[in-house]
Amino acid sequence: MKQHDAMYIDGSWRPAEGSGTIEVVNPADGQVFATVPAGSAQDVDAAVRAARAALPGWAATPPQERAARLTALRDQLVARAEEIAETVTAELGSPLAFSKMVHAGVPVAVCGSYAELAGTHSFEEKIGNSTVLHEPVGVVGAITPWNYPLHQVVAKVAPALAAGCTVVLKPAEDTPLVAQLFAECVDAAGIPAGVFNLVTGLGPVAGQALTEHEGVDLVSFTGSTAVGKRIGALAGAAVKRVALELGGKSANVILPGADLPKAVAVGVANVMANSGQTCSAWTRMLVHKDHYAEAVELATAAAAKYVPGEKVGPLVNAKQRDRVRGYIEQGIAEGAKVVAGGPQAPAGTGFYVTPTVFADVTPEMTIAQEEIFGPVLSILKYEDEDDAARIANDTVYGLAGAVWAGDETEAVAFARRLHTGQVDINGGRFNPLAPFGGYKQSGVGRELGPHGLTEYLQTKSLQF
Repeated sequence: MKQHDAMYIDGSWRPAEGSGTIEVVNPADGQVFATVPAGSAQDVDAAVRAARAALPGWAATPPQERAARLTALRDQLVARAEEIAETVTAELGSPLAFSKMVHAGVPVAVCGSYAELAGTHSFEEKIGNSTVLHEPVGVVGAITPWNYPLHQVVAKVAPALAAGCTVVLKPAEDTPLVAQLFAECVDAAGIPAGVFNLVTGLGPVAGQALTEHEGVDLVSFTGSTAVGKRIGALAGAAVKRVALELGGKSANVILPGADLPKAVAVGVANVMANSGQTCSAWTRMLVHKDHYAEAVELATAAAAKYVPGEKVGPLVNAKQRDRVRGYIEQGIAEGAKVVAGGPQAPAGTGFYVTPTVFADVTPEMTIAQEEIFGPVLSILKYEDEDDAARIANDTVYGLAGAVWAGDETEAVAFARRLHTGQVDINGGRFNPLAPFGGYKQSGVGRELGPHGLTEYLQTKSLQF
């Protein structure tokens, strides 16, 4: 049992104000293996005060020096990559190979991208007789989720620091250990005291205190749409800026003429990655009626390769496992056909869900409308491209998606019709510099690359 009793505030580790703790559970076996402090409003206040005190000095630090500190932070993440991957696997349940490649690897790339941007971004420009300054927005309250626990930390903290902001981080209570590792990396990178602060705690306590604190200028949150609405309302009462990356129900549209076996295989892999706990997962596969039966057969065979405990990990906790199984049962009750998996529990212990594929799904069904956040794929049939576009856009979400076609021009033309923030064309690769964020109830603002940096800047114009 690892017992952590301190938080990183103002450049040092200090005990929490209260005596409460949060238990960290290994979802692969359901056993508690660590505890962290349950931060209070007093802890949040201390962290925000430290961030405010450090703000003038860090904002005035030359961008090249901020870039150097971020480069040092990236190097620390590289040096501790093995420990980071093992920690994420223990607290999230992700297979170790996936943790090494994605949970430890992607944050290195993102941090490196902001180290470069900090040194090359133009923080002022001339427009006519005006000089326009791009200045740090101030103190950032960052509230991060459990599904990509280090990536989401880096995707908020790195651009905020590059912009000259200071940060108070409240990580998800299910996965706080990798955030503590990150704080150690920040310290080792020589980032000045108070520029980054870490408070572990529960959302309704520490998260709400951070959102409402008058010393916080911007709240950056990633998580469910329901919580995002609550944060938006609380921040709005103080006319406080927010950046919200929320839920998704993304469509994977396979047009006639596409490489169907490849499109289906990649689509199934996308849904099963991270045990389906990905907001941008392509959880709806849309296939033309003439190719539907073949696609269902291909998807059924592909899903069989995702064996719980081997190629796919558990869900993060028992509540999430039960929630996903409930959606599977609801899909059956509404008339969808299970062609792979189902609500039955896999053999063994832990919070596992059997990877599941539904056929005969119609657009109005619950499993085609609501975010399930588990290894569950719905396959829908469409008549023509107009019908496919209508179905793809017929949700409250608009975060991501994919289009497959035999001709790239055709795929791009269809992608332009989708009301979503990011679309992969014929399996396009992840780009850490491309903006990521959603339309509609998938959020407000963008992360990653130059667009992610501008979220943490405000503008001032000087007229001459």
